[in-house]
Amino acid sequence: MIFLIIIANVSGFIVFKKEKNLYSAAFLILLLAGVFGGLGIALTLFINDAFAIFYGLNLAGYLLINSLIVFLIAILVTIIKKLNSIF
Repeated sequence: MIFLIIIANVSGFIVFKKEKNLYSAAFLILLLAGVFGGLGIALTLFINDAFAIFYGLNLAGYLLINSLIVFLIAILVTIIKKLNSIF
């Protein structure tokens, strides 16, 4: 689970460095939350374990919170930039 969270954050960082946009990085992490959560749920098709559904939902929940934090940081940075340009 930690490995997939690190992959999502690193890919979000790469998108941020490439596009210089925190909102697109937060959106990518949000999309990866759905993808990795879906992969965890799809894992139940290959191994007959009901716990894998909860694993996928748990992973998706962590990544949703992570993308929300990145989105709030992006809003905060935007507000600070607007205030600095005004004053």
